[in-house]
Amino acid sequence: MTQGLQIPGGLAGQPVPCQSAPMTQTVAVPLWLLLLILGFALIAFLSHFLFPSVRWYFRRRMERVIAQVNSRLERPLEPFKLMARQDMIVRLSYDPKVMEAVVEHAKESGIPESVAFQKARAYAGEIVPSFSATVYFGFAIRAAHWLSKLFYSVRLGRVDDEIARIDRTATVVFVMNHRSNMDYVLVTWLVAERSAISYAVGEWARVWPLSGLIRATGAYFIRRNARSNLYRRVLARYVQMASAEGATQAIFPEGGLSLDGRVGKARLGLLGYIVSGYEADPLRDVVFVPVGLAYDRVIEDRLLVEAGQTGVRRFRARPLSILGFLFRTAWRKLRGRFPGFGSAAVAFGPPLSLRALRAELPFLPAGALTEVLGERLMARVTQSIPILPVPLVAAALAEGPLPKAALQDRIARMSATLAGMGAALELPEGGAAGAMSEGLRVLMARGIVQDSGGALCPVPRKAALLRFYAASILQLLGPTDTSAATPQT
Repeated sequence: MTQGLQIPGGLAGQPVPCQSAPMTQTVAVPLWLLLLILGFALIAFLSHFLFPSVRWYFRRRMERVIAQVNSRLERPLEPFKLMARQDMIVRLSYDPKVMEAVVEHAKESGIPESVAFQKARAYAGEIVPSFSATVYFGFAIRAAHWLSKLFYSVRLGRVDDEIARIDRTATVVFVMNHRSNMDYVLVTWLVAERSAISYAVGEWARVWPLSGLIRATGAYFIRRNARSNLYRRVLARYVQMASAEGATQAIFPEGGLSLDGRVGKARLGLLGYIVSGYEADPLRDVVFVPVGLAYDRVIEDRLLVEAGQTGVRRFRARPLSILGFLFRTAWRKLRGRFPGFGSAAVAFGPPLSLRALRAELPFLPAGALTEVLGERLMARVTQSIPILPVPLVAAALAEGPLPKAALQDRIARMSATLAGMGAALELPEGGAAGAMSEGLRVLMARGIVQDSGGALCPVPRKAALLRFYAASILQLLGPTDTSAATPQT
């Protein structure tokens, strides 16, 4: 016998009314779940409504800043420099030549291509800058001006007339001797009306938070002694892409600060990348502008001289120490107790066109062409270095003690010789007497030179510092006797 089903709440065959909870009924949820729901709701609101408005606001503001900057620059900002950093990293990582390097590296190392690609992408992220026009022209230029005036009496030396006639479609590369980390500061400020410069900076700058600020000014980081072929290929492509797109750059071919005060030979890495990129795509000329820098006092001189004596080149950036030094110097300046470090000068020599050099040497291989380019550029940089009082006095005392009258006479003859060679003299009023007075003031205040029985002579324990400052002048004079009176032509 079959038992019938019992259907509660109604008769068999009739629908049972659905009983729903009231819409105002309270639902209990854990606190963590409520916060999670609110968080997702906030993110959805921001991404759909607020973020687009904020991005639009800052994009419009950036466009106005760039338009204002380009209206007063001789060489407007290139689209390449303004590209978003992540876009540039992607573009560099997927560049055909970088992909070729990835495949080769994977085969040589016995690793999957995906692993090699991730390494190349990491290199690209390390190299590529994140240029900000607001940071560069709103902060960096003002900071560079303030720092330069804080330490030095800045002199803009000779500017070759040919620079004004450089083709506007050409890529400009400033090539400089490397005396101090102030080099970046001085040149950034002095060319601010011409263009925004992208520097190649070494490992010393990869210190937080300094690295972020430097990257925002358009500088790109390089490993000076990198042995990885994949890294060099990625760096080469970035430099070549920047040159092909017309980005204004600045490089220090010596590869590091001068340890003896002389202009060294060019290391051909970056120059070689630029030459090989031009050879592959010669549509845009590359014009190199030699820049000579000189100081009455190099801030890092003791460290450099010590490194030259020991052979150990290690300069670790200590942000707190740097900030402390700047604060103490600024405080002394405000109280009128900081006389400054003397003069600093920058001069711009005759430019050298890569297109013209290739036309002059049409059959020279790219490697040999790079060597010729490096030699000519460093010769022009050496010739462009301004002559300042402290180096001139140091060179005059390089042969030994002299009475003041004899020292002034030697300075006068050296100045005439240098002028006859075409050197750029940036000396104070009064000729040899004014140069001697200013140079001796700095050298004697630092205890490098002393008056001993009426004769001015180097202090023995600081003789290396005197040679450091004399080196740039003696390099120009060559083997010529510093007391020679007859100017060379």
